[in-house]
Amino acid sequence: MSEKTELEKMLSGELYRCTDPALVAARQRARLVCREFNSSGDTDLATRAALLKGFFGAVGAGVEIEPPFRCDYGSNIHVGIAFYANFGCVILDCAKVSIGDRVLFGPSVHVYAATHPLDAGMRSSGLESAKSVTIGSRVWVGGGAIICPGVTIGDDTVIGAGSVVTRSIPAGALAVGNPCRVARSLSEMKRE
Repeated sequence: MSEKTELEKMLSGELYRCTDPALVAARQRARLVCREFNSSGDTDLATRAALLKGFFGAVGAGVEIEPPFRCDYGSNIHVGIAFYANFGCVILDCAKVSIGDRVLFGPSVHVYAATHPLDAGMRSSGLESAKSVTIGSRVWVGGGAIICPGVTIGDDTVIGAGSVVTRSIPAGALAVGNPCRVARSLSEMKRE
């Protein structure tokens, strides 16, 4: 049986070495594509969308990301239709990052699939790991929010600006704070 590559380990959530030449090359490619995307300026949306389609793992129709945008690999990002990310979005996609349909990101939203061992010795050896992030459909993530590794955010949820989402949030919730907690359900708010 052949040994797993560092990429296979990374994508399966195992410890891996980010200094692996294939991973370094993939990140360098992503930086070049991000640089091209970010320098596209007032290029029409169709041209920028085409650039993303060749870069991301999956891209739905009507996707718009305002430059500057940064990511680790690009190929592990999967976005549905009508996704919008305001300026300064960062997605560390060492594992799959799935974003549903009609999701809105405020400015400077960060999504982190990358994580590191808590043990200092293991961490200093250069080992890393990653956990997938899933964001449902019709989610609004307020500006400056951070979504941490392994988190799932349910459909129709609102994440307040500046929140740090360390745990999964159910569908139909208004969640705020650091750490982010459900403040109330959106159905409760509709009744008010």
